Amino acid sequence: MILNNEQLAINTIRVLGVEAIDKANSGHPGIVLGAAPIMHTLFSKSMKIYPKESKWIDRDRFVMSAGHGSALLYATLHLTGYNISIDDLKKFRTLNSLTPGHPEVHLTDGVDASSGPLGQGIGEAVGLAISEKHLSAKFPKLINHYTFALCGDGDLQEGISQEAISYAGHLGLNKLIVLYDSNDIQLDGEVKETFSEDVSMKFKSMNWEYILVKDGEDVEEIHHAVEKAKLSSKPTLIEVKTIIGRGALSQGTSAVHGSPIKNEEVLAMRKAIGGDSFTVREEVYDFYREASKKGEAAYHKWKEFYSLLDTDLFDKMMNNQIIIDESLLPAFKIGESLATRVSSGKVLEKLNALNPMLIGGSADLSSSTKVAGADGVFTSQNPVGRNLKFGVREHAMAAICNGIALHGGLKPFCSGFFVFSDYMKPSIRLAAIMELPVVYIFTHDSIAVGEDGPTHQPIEQLTMLRSIPNLNVIRPADANEVKEAYKIAFESKNRPTAIILTRQNVPTLIENTFVEKGAYIVRNPKEYEGIFIATGSELQLALTAAEKLAEEGINIRVVNMPSVNLFEQQSPEYREEILPSFITKRVAVEMSEASHLYKYVGLFGDVLNINEFGRSANGDAVIKYFNFTSEKLIEKYHNLPKIDITRYL
Repeated sequence: MILNNEQLAINTIRVLGVEAIDKANSGHPGIVLGAAPIMHTLFSKSMKIYPKESKWIDRDRFVMSAGHGSALLYATLHLTGYNISIDDLKKFRTLNSLTPGHPEVHLTDGVDASSGPLGQGIGEAVGLAISEKHLSAKFPKLINHYTFALCGDGDLQEGISQEAISYAGHLGLNKLIVLYDSNDIQLDGEVKETFSEDVSMKFKSMNWEYILVKDGEDVEEIHHAVEKAKLSSKPTLIEVKTIIGRGALSQGTSAVHGSPIKNEEVLAMRKAIGGDSFTVREEVYDFYREASKKGEAAYHKWKEFYSLLDTDLFDKMMNNQIIIDESLLPAFKIGESLATRVSSGKVLEKLNALNPMLIGGSADLSSSTKVAGADGVFTSQNPVGRNLKFGVREHAMAAICNGIALHGGLKPFCSGFFVFSDYMKPSIRLAAIMELPVVYIFTHDSIAVGEDGPTHQPIEQLTMLRSIPNLNVIRPADANEVKEAYKIAFESKNRPTAIILTRQNVPTLIENTFVEKGAYIVRNPKEYEGIFIATGSELQLALTAAEKLAEEGINIRVVNMPSVNLFEQQSPEYREEILPSFITKRVAVEMSEASHLYKYVGLFGDVLNINEFGRSANGDAVIKYFNFTSEKLIEKYHNLPKIDITRYL
């Protein structure tokens, strides 16, 4: 069979993809074989990209929301000129390769977002589109591009997708185009067994444009649909009817979704296009080189515009030149009592005014969390607004903020009650994997929430977040620590930060804070026999207990530990200085499950914590019920075993 160069290019994508899967003996050939024409169309006709400048800020973005189709993405990126070699394709899904099982943005050239947990990519795409809309309004001659995503049936069944799709339609994100690889098959069988929604009506009801492409092999029809979508005043879903695993013996069935096809089938597909395994005919490379000229011209035209403009503000935002000058931030007097959510609101308001790259908001809780962006609410009519009213969409909110951070030029933050970090955890985890400095501001941090009861009182959430690698979790003790927490969070380049704040008032206790150390001494008698370790609002409790013990002639060092994660990043010498190993009498206190604190009290210490769900009552009454009192802390100390440390040296 004689193929034209375009069909040969599509089939080369297919064959390289299934060869990579075959060599790894792992992967998802169904989407590779079924959706190759979609990828070919986007990367050779529809998208504004220049692979030699793969981080160009005004490029079109592509999110492989169906991240299990990574072999399809890698094959396309290789052919279109990104820094992915044939050897990289051969190393698909192998240890430390640049072609991991799902796309990872911090590893692989040309990957715009890490994806794989279904639905996350759609949320990320919404965030990317928000960034484009906002920055385009601010810098119309420098920012003007589209966000594309490829999703499958599974993506559209996830709850996070419904939230993100709803929000995108509400905001009128007209430069967001989602292509739906609609093949009527999912992992466990036919889609109709689990899903019977009218996709067209659903998206139209959420203020989206809907376009149907009946033949997923028709490149011109796909391209025409994309060009039509670019003219819409709404986000667009293009449903492309495809055949999963097209060309395989098991095509059109769930068997081809997530298991490699037989080697002899791969060999037959290779024979049909010619050449040895993992080779590409020169006319295919030539085809994509020719296609890339349009993007190259657009890039150079953009550079010309850039050279003619005053780009001072643009450069500051793109280079993340954030201003956090403490002399410009609110001052808090020692002894002044206010909730850390309140001091947070005061600090954030000033930081928003100083830094045009900050954008974010709350999940319908701004009046309670005190977290909102500046310059009015972001809408299609006011795209320069920096207050994102996410509505009750915590799942999508966190994924959207990941997308905003992925875009570049903006620093996203979002907020909700701490207990609902459960809803956001998958996206927080992805931010940590992607090394995105997203800031999460959680309030109502403990059983002190009070009357709202156990459904709203966090117990195990601190443990959950502290367990995520590459995430800083900071629980400030007072207003001055709040200021430093924001400094750490917004100056971060590659770590997300969760700031955990109180609903109840707490006194301002510390003049000179050292939150960046994770833990530091706040009460230090010349001679002492024991140590109290406290976090957040419980610092006041530890200090009060230490003063009472001093009246008994017992001297206690008090260590404030706003961030376990940051403390673990310090040198062994510093950690020993703060918590000397020869002092075995230690009690930690935290109104949470607090498992991470057991490490610091050692074999002979104790923790005053909570290992059950809370109660509904006045906050002070709940705190007293669970014995978070100075008397209980002192009792814990007195009950510590008397140890002769020399026996263990």
